[in-house]
Amino acid sequence: MQIRPLSTVPVPRSRRASTLSLPNGGREGLAAAISSKLASVPDGREPSGKTKERHRPSTALSEDAVLEKPWLTAKNTRARISWWLTVCVSMLGVVASFIRCFFGFREVPLLKGNLCLVLDDQFDSASGQGINTDIWSWEVDLGGFGNGEFEMATNSPNNSFVEDGILYLVPTLTSDVIGQDAIYNGHTFNLTGCTAANQTGCGVVSNITTQTVINPVQSARLTTINSTSIRYGKVEIRARNPRGDWLWPALWMLPLNNTYGPWPISGEIDIMESRGNDISYPKQGRNFVRASLNWGPLTFLNEVSKTFGWWMNRRSGFDQDFHIYTLEWSSKFIRAYVDTRLHFMMDIPFNEPFFTRGDFPPAVFNGSTGQEISVTDPWPAGDNAAPFDQPFYLIMDLAVGGTNGWFPDGAGGKPWLDQSSSAMYDFARAQDQWFPTWPTDVRQRALAVDYVKMWQLC
Repeated sequence: MQIRPLSTVPVPRSRRASTLSLPNGGREGLAAAISSKLASVPDGREPSGKTKERHRPSTALSEDAVLEKPWLTAKNTRARISWWLTVCVSMLGVVASFIRCFFGFREVPLLKGNLCLVLDDQFDSASGQGINTDIWSWEVDLGGFGNGEFEMATNSPNNSFVEDGILYLVPTLTSDVIGQDAIYNGHTFNLTGCTAANQTGCGVVSNITTQTVINPVQSARLTTINSTSIRYGKVEIRARNPRGDWLWPALWMLPLNNTYGPWPISGEIDIMESRGNDISYPKQGRNFVRASLNWGPLTFLNEVSKTFGWWMNRRSGFDQDFHIYTLEWSSKFIRAYVDTRLHFMMDIPFNEPFFTRGDFPPAVFNGSTGQEISVTDPWPAGDNAAPFDQPFYLIMDLAVGGTNGWFPDGAGGKPWLDQSSSAMYDFARAQDQWFPTWPTDVRQRALAVDYVKMWQLC
């Protein structure tokens, strides 16, 4: 390789020539100078210990290049106006949001007056009493409770018990008690301790020919009908929902007296209802909880569709942990929420009569009797809260299936049809499909309740 003299090496225009003068000796002198320079800074570092950064000058611009800055000489009026408009509109949005939040907070109705505690059950099993029968009564019935439910509600300790301060309402298989074959044929089952007014709710005979089966599931239903009711006030329940297909947990209230007539004329308050089906269930699985009011001027005319709502967890179901379900109720409004008022499922002001809210026609056709029935207002004039102006008592239950539409036909692999006369039979036959979705730990497939509190507005 030919080595040119150092003095003939060209210097790029974009780089500055070194100001280091070569000592006598040419290349040897240059090497000595560099070595002397490095010796003054150990390891090529500055005294501070930090590596010295050497910035290479840009090769894109020449030294004498002049950068144009037109905004310093010619100002764009439209651009400035656009900038200020953007800033002003943004500030207006912030101010408007603040004002809306402030007045929205002030307009949230709150219970006015004193709240008197009338029930506080912590389910403390340390006393050995288990379920407090001074507070709770069992409804024992296998008639479906008007919903065509597939469970029978029992007072068996297999289906309701207290353990470590938690109340468990547990679904179990009837076949574990009487055997699988007895469910379908030739067995007479009489429900011990039955409380049903109709004897058809107390016993059943299985018959394979008519596809009449004994309820394939046993569960529990507790109420405060004999102990505690409130007319306006607050209910608070800390609970964890069950996991498993076609399970239907509910915390709800019914009127102590059917002052205005049979259901739903005298009303129903649903604080929390849910489904145990997976999150992927297309009709709101266990990551949804719902609250609603049931009401209407006739026994077959229920306007629940106008007074309901829900809350959803996006990533997990309400079976994963305990949540606090709260009802606030006065003559001016009714509200149900989970954990915080911000998570309200239902918030309904009593700002108009329920008959007006329903917008009912003057007459309806009864498909069962073939008669036309006049629709009249069953609630007193001037009372916007009616029928929710009477004392209501609390119910907690875990139902299974049903034919009232809570589990819509054709959704999530539902193994029965609501209008079929063999709906319960079809459900029982599909036990191999739904029972594996129930946890083997009965506490996980139970409606678990930590505490219940009720206050009367006083």
